[in-house]
Amino acid sequence: MTTPRKKYSPTFKAQIVQELLKEEQTLTQIASKHGVHPTQLRRWREAALTAMPANFADEAQFQKHLAAINEQHDKEKEKLYAEIGKLTIQLNWLKKKVLKVSVSRPNRLSLVEREESELALSTQAHLLQVARSSLYYQKTEPGDFEIELKRRIDLIYTDYPFYGSRRITCQLGQTGFAVNRRTVQRYMREMGLEAIAPGPNLSKRNHEHKVYPYLLRNIEASYANHVWGIDITYLPLRKSWAYLVAIIDWYSRYVVSWEVSETLEQPFVTRAVERALNRAQPVIFNSDQGSHFTSPHYTRLVEAAGSKVSMDGKGRALDNIFTERLWRSAKWENVYLADYANTAEATVGLGEYFDFYNNRRPHQSLDYQTPSRVYFG
Repeated sequence: MTTPRKKYSPTFKAQIVQELLKEEQTLTQIASKHGVHPTQLRRWREAALTAMPANFADEAQFQKHLAAINEQHDKEKEKLYAEIGKLTIQLNWLKKKVLKVSVSRPNRLSLVEREESELALSTQAHLLQVARSSLYYQKTEPGDFEIELKRRIDLIYTDYPFYGSRRITCQLGQTGFAVNRRTVQRYMREMGLEAIAPGPNLSKRNHEHKVYPYLLRNIEASYANHVWGIDITYLPLRKSWAYLVAIIDWYSRYVVSWEVSETLEQPFVTRAVERALNRAQPVIFNSDQGSHFTSPHYTRLVEAAGSKVSMDGKGRALDNIFTERLWRSAKWENVYLADYANTAEATVGLGEYFDFYNNRRPHQSLDYQTPSRVYFG
């Protein structure tokens, strides 16, 4: 019975020939290591050496083929560079038009990914058009003096919204809280407070946004959902502060929607508006000319609901007197008494208060009816 011949793969043979050509070991040593007869190794080496010139004969054809590939690669590279240039122009245009106009600086900062991002912080800062140093700034907790002073300023302003920094400084001094006027001015700017002429304005106007005309000249709200007003106010907390936005029906004084936020960023206004418009749609939606209300996020929502956007002109702060009265009632009847520790507490407490305000608190201007009775008829 004959022993079957061993079959070796081309890869194995090539490996053996490479070892032979290196001459690091003798033919006998290599044969012994791999278990192949020395005669067989000689045949493989001779076959490889015989075939080698044919491989070099194809070198010219190979070089020609390689040149064609390189030429095609260069064409593709030029095409990609052109596309990159086009996209760069488009991106710069979008950054100028969209980021600066539609996205506020706080919102752009909120887009930064500080962990597990493929982009370095410096690159993100460049793309979002914010100062790189602002990404490393850590907000410090407000001190007791600042919290107390802002609380007192808010108390005075709520009672006397026509007071400017000079009168508020004077009244603070009369109550034993001595502070210079510049400090009061700075804190009032941070709180978004100004004397009622030209009007309190927590939401400063963005001059790149469209300003809509005032539609309420010689018009009085005569039925529910005829005219709504929206405004933002400062909300003092025990160790910090927050902001409250509310939407009120002018005819019934009914609070249609509201929202509390730790910051003045656009989303909390948008949430309140969306919630209100899901309930009903006014004929006219009035606001001041602050950036929250000239923002396309706001105006598109209102117009998509079929409502008309109206904006107070300068010096027309008294047009929003219904909301000013709401702020005074909410603060004196609830916020100042409750002394909320944080926004979570304030949200729960104000929810209970606005339920009381709408459904159980009679209004003299409504012949002692509640807003909900007048609003729902």
